[in-house]
Amino acid sequence: MVPKDMKEIHHSLLQWRDFRLKLFVEGILTGLIAGAIVVAFRFALESAEFFRGTVYQHMIAGNWKMTVSWFVCLLIIAYYLGRIINFEPLSSGSGIPQVKADIAGFVKMNWLRVLVAKFIGGVLAIGAGLSLGREGPSIQIGAVVGQGVSRMLGRTRMEEKYLLTSGASAGLAAAFNAPLAGVLFALEELHKNFSPAVLLSAIAASMTADFVVRSFFGREPFWDFTGIPVLPFHYYGLLVVLGIVTGILGAAFNKLLIKTLDLYARQRLLPKGFQSAFPLVLGGLAGFVLPEILGGGNNLISAIGAGQFGLWMLVVLLLAKFAFTMLSYGSGVPGGIFLPMLVLGALTGGAFSEFLQVAGLNHAYHLNFIILAMAAFFTAVVKAPITGSVLITEMTGSFSHLLEMTTICMVAYVVADIARSQPVYEILLDRMLRQKEPQPPTEAKRRTIAELVVCVGSQLDGQQVKNVDWPDSSHLVGIRRGDKSVVPEGDAKLIAGDFLFVSMDVEKAGEIRTISEECSFEPHIE
Repeated sequence: MVPKDMKEIHHSLLQWRDFRLKLFVEGILTGLIAGAIVVAFRFALESAEFFRGTVYQHMIAGNWKMTVSWFVCLLIIAYYLGRIINFEPLSSGSGIPQVKADIAGFVKMNWLRVLVAKFIGGVLAIGAGLSLGREGPSIQIGAVVGQGVSRMLGRTRMEEKYLLTSGASAGLAAAFNAPLAGVLFALEELHKNFSPAVLLSAIAASMTADFVVRSFFGREPFWDFTGIPVLPFHYYGLLVVLGIVTGILGAAFNKLLIKTLDLYARQRLLPKGFQSAFPLVLGGLAGFVLPEILGGGNNLISAIGAGQFGLWMLVVLLLAKFAFTMLSYGSGVPGGIFLPMLVLGALTGGAFSEFLQVAGLNHAYHLNFIILAMAAFFTAVVKAPITGSVLITEMTGSFSHLLEMTTICMVAYVVADIARSQPVYEILLDRMLRQKEPQPPTEAKRRTIAELVVCVGSQLDGQQVKNVDWPDSSHLVGIRRGDKSVVPEGDAKLIAGDFLFVSMDVEKAGEIRTISEECSFEPHIE
């Protein structure tokens, strides 16, 4: 950390109230820009998907020239997707692991290159029919917008992290019309603590982006499921069963996703920059027999909710969508798994409901099982139950089902935990960092600022600063206790709830987080 940056960070900590207000204003600016770009992204995707649907109408009608042209077009798209990834490697995949890595200090994204590559690559990949979601690209687009705002305003690295997180929350809010879920996802999954500073800026960015998006696309929920009854308590035993099923499927999703990525890495039939040709051509063929599995799948969820498919068709769609999502994401092109995993949850819930009907049970709760399975599947895969519950609540507009939603999410979480399934974005982050080419450990690249919370019973709780076994080359920059600033002197005593700002080598970030969170049974030294 350069001296000038360190001085600015010290000044921000001393002027904490002004610093939070500044972040709030910058969050609004980030939300405005991110919201506008995601509006353009969503409009481009909808136009591309409409065009794809029109093309398939002509092909199914027997227009062989259109068929040949479309498959040639898919190969051309595969070529350019490879060029885009080669141009900006950090634009590949979901984008969420890349954002997490930047916040942690492991990588530094070139915000403008990532923005352009993610936008164009996402439209090409999803528009061509790959089973990928727009939320991952939207989150990364929002994050790099926050990063761009920070750099154009000449902010510190610490402030840039806050704006990265705020931009990511704006991206999710804009993608799904879900501002609260955007804030919770940024705090629960990206920032890893409920920092007052990032909370204010994330709320500002998320709400502003949501306002921009609703001004263009309307104020209705993402899926307008109306008239959903509250599930009676005597049905909660079925919730447990459905939670177990979704928990097992979520754990399988994570394991198979990594195996698919490994399979793509080992294959030698197609050049690395052209391997998306396989799922693109396969998707082109699937469009003649199972067009429902193409693209993200938001229309498929509406069709499931409307009861358009029977039990066996739902099972076929579940298996086909599962496999095609693996192949699509494994190719490494820009696109997320957020929406496909929600579709898989909806298919699971729909099949479960149809099975109950065959067994003679009440079919009035069809929509309940669909939306609950979506939340449970998300929880099992991402291991973020709070975000999952709030996300599905906002997306479906059903605000009377939090109890049953929380119940099934916790069951799915426990089942996935028993199966030793790790959060998917943590797995993808670890994989990305292992494959990352080593760089010279210059001071500017190695140092980062981490904001940590002293947890109850952790190794730091009750310790004096001088008695803490800090990792080598780390430096305690500041301590925040509520609205007060505590001078980080040797005699200062740390207590649970303190926010610590630590300058450290990037590779020491995990070690620092461990001593702030893990419980210690050693007596404190006074």
